[in-house]
This record gives sequence, structure tokens and C-alpha cells, in this order.
Amino acid sequence: MRFLIAGLIAGLFLGAYPFLFAQGLLSGLPLGHSDSKADHPPQVQPSPEDVSQENTHSQPEEAVQEHPYGRPVKGPLHWEQDPRFLEVCAKQNATIRMGAFQTRLPDPLPGEEFNAAYAADLLAGTIIEPNQVFSMNNTIGPYTKQRGYQEGPSYVGSKVVTTIGGGVCKVATTLYNAAVLANLKIVERHPHLMQVPYVPPGQDAAVFYGAQDIKVKNDTKSPVVIWANANMDENTLYVAFYGSVAPPKVIWHHKILNRQKAPTLYRANTGLNEGEEKVLVDGAEGLQVKSWLTIEQSDSKIMTKNLGVDYYKPMPRVIERKSKT
Repeated sequence: MRFLIAGLIAGLFLGAYPFLFAQGLLSGLPLGHSDSKADHPPQVQPSPEDVSQENTHSQPEEAVQEHPYGRPVKGPLHWEQDPRFLEVCAKQNATIRMGAFQTRLPDPLPGEEFNAAYAADLLAGTIIEPNQVFSMNNTIGPYTKQRGYQEGPSYVGSKVVTTIGGGVCKVATTLYNAAVLANLKIVERHPHLMQVPYVPPGQDAAVFYGAQDIKVKNDTKSPVVIWANANMDENTLYVAFYGSVAPPKVIWHHKILNRQKAPTLYRANTGLNEGEEKVLVDGAEGLQVKSWLTIEQSDSKIMTKNLGVDYYKPMPRVIERKSKT
């Protein structure tokens, strides 16, 4: 359990490189969160997106090549030969993979695994018409037992607790990153209260039915298909967008503006020896993170898109030690 909660520490920066699937074309064959108080609306909202053209590449001020849990998909996805998937994409002329992202769930609890896989199954096959705004809450919510969700881990203040629908934020985060790689317009997105382990700070997305949503607009001229699946053998979640528009090259950039040290909380444990300590939660520092994208079009023009600033509260480090009598 310690490693599950301690895993709530942010990762590193990564670059994103979209590509065409099945060499860009289908075969053409006629084939047939959370529903809790886990993530309250942040006190400070990110600033609106701002796009400006640049003549040269913007250099990231903090950059790491690869994140241990979240990254763009760089190879074929297992569903891309599935008849149902091919049929849906063929009907919508969605022959190009516009963006795909994967996140691995470190040390997931059974409910968390179930909710991520269940939400992915509900999401697969969703079609976004031109100029339509997709809402994750409206599509696969509410995150309740009646809807089919189970108990899973969620944030409540600075604590990790078990609530119905806990774990759906991993789907929201994976979907958000895939949509960014597809260069689709992000209408609504909220960060978590604290850092999460499966993507770098600044790249997560929290959902809370009725208050926080992830919304994506199809600003292309043809339908876009969303597909998703969770491979529970690998604890890995995949989300991809398919359409008729070849995506540009999208690269994430992050700059840490401020850090806040995580406090240390001590709890009594009479079963420990004198001087012995047991770490229950490793904790995570609070961060203020500025994020932006560089987008390289096919004509080599570079645009910079500012995504604003996210604020993450520190997660306390919790240590047990023998109480003094």
C-alpha cells in the first residue's frame, strides 16, 4: 500500500511524436475521476490558450526524454486490426491515427484497475462530429455504482481515499494527452490537487462529475473516432484519436516556477522499537508548473501554444514511530 500511495509523485518531461497507423490508411474492406469530492475545482484556473507563430523552435527549460509511466504510443495498437474498430473507422473515413497516448498504472488497486478498464470500454467507438464538443462526463459518466463503477482510490484534500469511480481520472489524463497530440482544441481541462505518478506535472486531467470535465472540440472538417482499451496484464491504458487529418509534430514543454516542501507527519506505532521509523507515505512536493507546446506543421512552420500554469499542493510525508510514554 505504501508503494501505491507513494507513487503519487510526478514524473518527468517527455516529447510527443504522432504518426499514421497502418501506414496511414485502412484496408477499405467492408467489415462489417470521480463521483466524489476527490478533485474539487482548483482555486486558480489555468490561463486561456494562446497561440503565436515562431521562426525557430522554442527550447524547453526543463526537459527529460522519457517518463516512466506515461508516453506517446509509437507502434501499432492491438485493436487496429479488430473488425469492429476497422468498420467504425471506415464508415467515418477516419483512416489516420491523429494521436495516441499510453499510461501505466503503478501498483493499482482492484477497483482502480476495473474502473479504468470499464471507462475505456465505454469510451471506445465514440464519434465526435465536426465542430462537436466531446465531454467525458456526459459520455461515460456519472461515475456511480448504478453506472457500473466500483470503489477506487481518489484525492480528498491532501489524502488518498477510496470512493466510487476512483481511477477514472487516469482515463481523463490519457485522453487529454492523446487529444493534445492530435492537435484538437481542448475546451476544458483541470489539474489534480496534487501530483499524480503516471504523467509529468502539467499533463494530468481530473474529472469530478458535475464540477470538472475534460472536453475536446473536433475542429476538423470530418468525424473523429476515439478508441480506448486497458491491458490489465500490463496495467497499461491506451487512448487514441482517428480522423482524416494528418497531425503536426507536437512537443510538450514545462517549467517549474515554484516548489513547496512537503510537510512530515508522525504517527504513533507502539509495535515499533525505540528509534525505529516506518514510512507510510513518501509524500510529494507542491509545484507551480508552466506548460506550453511547440507545434510543427507540415510546411515546417512552428507555433507555440501556451497552456497556462498549474498548481499542485504538497502531499504530506507520513512516518510511524514509537510513541513516547
